Amino acid sequence: MHEIFDDIERWRAADQKVAIARVVDIEGSGPRDPGAAMAVNSLGEVAGSVSGGCVEGAVVGEALELLEGRREAGITSFGYSDDDAFAVGLTCGGTIHLFIEELDW
Repeated sequence: MHEIFDDIERWRAADQKVAIARVVDIEGSGPRDPGAAMAVNSLGEVAGSVSGGCVEGAVVGEALELLEGRREAGITSFGYSDDDAFAVGLTCGGTIHLFIEELDW
């Protein structure tokens, strides 16, 4: 989380809505450990990482849906079998579970 604090503070000062996605659990192999975090503001700007690139785009989409009121805060899971992950060029299989919520200033 420390690596995204400066961006969050800058977005707060600009009165941007911000969603935080945090890795809360992994099953099998995962690119980032629990506690890894990504922040997304209402303009789609991103700070941090929850997957090292494997599912970042999908997480940004989920965060933007939350900020637009089209989904609730909560757990979202992304996963691939090792074979499927390898087929699409990912280095890891497994499932990551994220908690996505909007920051309340």
